[in-house]
Amino acid sequence: MSPILTQTKNHSSLQSLRSQKMDFLQTQRIEVISMAVALVAIVGGTAYYYYLTKKPKGCLDPENFKEFKLVKRTQLSHNVATFRFDLPSSSSVLGLPIGQHISCRGKDSLGEEVIKPYTPTTLDTDIGYFELVVKMYPQGRMSHHFNEMREGDHLAVKGPKGRFKYQPNQVKAFGMVAGGTGITPMFQVTRAILENPQDKTNINLIYANVTYEDILLKEELDDLTIKFPNQFKVYYVLNQPPEIWDGGVGFVSKEMIQTHFPAPASNIKVIFAYHINRILHSQLDFQQLKFSAVTS
Repeated sequence: MSPILTQTKNHSSLQSLRSQKMDFLQTQRIEVISMAVALVAIVGGTAYYYYLTKKPKGCLDPENFKEFKLVKRTQLSHNVATFRFDLPSSSSVLGLPIGQHISCRGKDSLGEEVIKPYTPTTLDTDIGYFELVVKMYPQGRMSHHFNEMREGDHLAVKGPKGRFKYQPNQVKAFGMVAGGTGITPMFQVTRAILENPQDKTNINLIYANVTYEDILLKEELDDLTIKFPNQFKVYYVLNQPPEIWDGGVGFVSKEMIQTHFPAPASNIKVIFAYHINRILHSQLDFQQLKFSAVTS
């Protein structure tokens, strides 16, 4: 055999060996990548399952008061402020069921103990803290306590409290009626519904106040109407409206309910806070309107 043929044959054999080696390495690389992808999928799936089934335990105690540190106080108006309280750790949640409230303990101007219910505007998706929006009345006993609170002070809290418990999609739509600080439980339920992509419940809110300046959380409510125009609508009612005003005037009336709420049905409920009578027209009767009403 000639040297040229021998050299060509040896070169072909070498190329074949190199090709086989590259194929083997490529196969091994694919197997390693596949194993890595599978491992990531298993770990990720396990973490997601753990998140869904092992949610952090809430910090509340229904029987005993626990103290939480005030870390930020934001004045919204001359008599309204947002109070932010730290939870034990940055991963802690308050553990308050949607639609329920907490009991807060303080001292009035005479130093006597006072306990009053409040509804946080935050949810358990707000990790590590909770917030209260509080209107402080001149003669309010608990108002005095909040008015005197400064960053670094502690608030005694226990809960959950309340009869109403919300479950996603339990009704087709809610008609909500709120007045003054009664907006906080409505805001809590509204946020929970709108921030859950699986919850298709519609919300129609009528919110009554004395003056424009009394409207709490207006910026947040208006933002929600922009983000969820087909799911959330709000109608403001004022007893003393400004000169330019396109909302309702006076007390919440039967005509307002009929105009801004969906028609009565078994899957439509009206929800309102306690002391709602002060903003309702004297002749308004939800039973006559054939609505199923619940209190928050």
